[in-house]
Amino acid sequence: MQNGNAEAAVYNSKKLEDAMHETGLKLKHHEENIIFLKAQKNGLDNSILDMQVAFGKYHTAGKSGSENEELSHVRSEEETIEHILKHEKSAAGIWCQLKTHHGTQASHLPMMKDILGVVAMLGNVDDDNLNRLLSDYLGLETMLAIVCKTYDGIKSLETYDKEGHVNKTLGLHGLGASIQRPLDGRFLVICLEKLRPYPDDFIDDDPQRRLDIPKPRLPNGESPPGFLGFAVNMVNIDSVNLYCATSTGYGLRETLFYSLFSRLHVYKTREDMLQALPCIRHGAISLDGGMIKHNGVFSLGKREIDVKFPKSSGRSSLPQNYFEMERQIKEMKWKKERAVEDMQREQALLDHARFNFDIKKQEYLKFLAQSSSYATQPNFR
Repeated sequence: MQNGNAEAAVYNSKKLEDAMHETGLKLKHHEENIIFLKAQKNGLDNSILDMQVAFGKYHTAGKSGSENEELSHVRSEEETIEHILKHEKSAAGIWCQLKTHHGTQASHLPMMKDILGVVAMLGNVDDDNLNRLLSDYLGLETMLAIVCKTYDGIKSLETYDKEGHVNKTLGLHGLGASIQRPLDGRFLVICLEKLRPYPDDFIDDDPQRRLDIPKPRLPNGESPPGFLGFAVNMVNIDSVNLYCATSTGYGLRETLFYSLFSRLHVYKTREDMLQALPCIRHGAISLDGGMIKHNGVFSLGKREIDVKFPKSSGRSSLPQNYFEMERQIKEMKWKKERAVEDMQREQALLDHARFNFDIKKQEYLKFLAQSSSYATQPNFR
């Protein structure tokens, strides 16, 4: 009988000791991961600082030559913001009001941090006629759409009571009411992380990262006369949003603007557009006002959209290495953010493993106190 008790004690002791050893290995694994991620983050911090110093010198050297273009861009942006603000009870109008007049306080709100902007403010089109046509194609509701990075950001914009009614005291509704701009009606919100990005390549060595979409072909194999390009590639995007606008590393062209324009064709004239009907699958516009929304659906007449894209700042004319430096800084910052997120996850796992280790340790010590005559002293981690 005593032999049986002794064997059971040894078995249970070994079982508890193995459990502690396994938990100890998990502790060591998470600790090593955190050390690695901290080193990675510190290395990225140093690289970002070095790049910013070099980039700052480059930017200062070329600043004087682009001052007029930059001023024109700022004025164009201000005009777009003024037109958005005229839509006082729209979500875009409330967001612009908060950003322009309550920027410091608004920047600390979680929902504002997730908002990338309004569609009309996230692209630039230099040609006035093309700008008007593209804005008309999208329509006012889409031009005023709010763009969020994540679905959590969308959920923070609007909450509901138990009956499913909108709670007007919280989210964007509550913010609008607080600045005497009550939100009225429905509004569009676009979630970048839920969009399906363009699946293929970019045009080689293009600082604007335009999409390498195959050119349309008529049934006879020839290119349609008057074809000027794809609308998605005719919008200039600020370099800060060309890379890593989403948590998965995608930019705005292959996500937001590809979702809005898809493979929309741009033609010189209506006649050219109509002759190209056999190869139009995702709509088309012409510079003289023709518009096909999508296959078989024509948009006739004319309308003026007061909210249009701003003009570019002239930055697209800068050398390739300028944008390459910006891209590298943006990419390194994105990698740093991912490293910080991974560190936080590893820390949570480490804390959980330590908690489990302490519990198993107490169980083991308690067991030893009850059967010390049958077990040996453990080899702790």
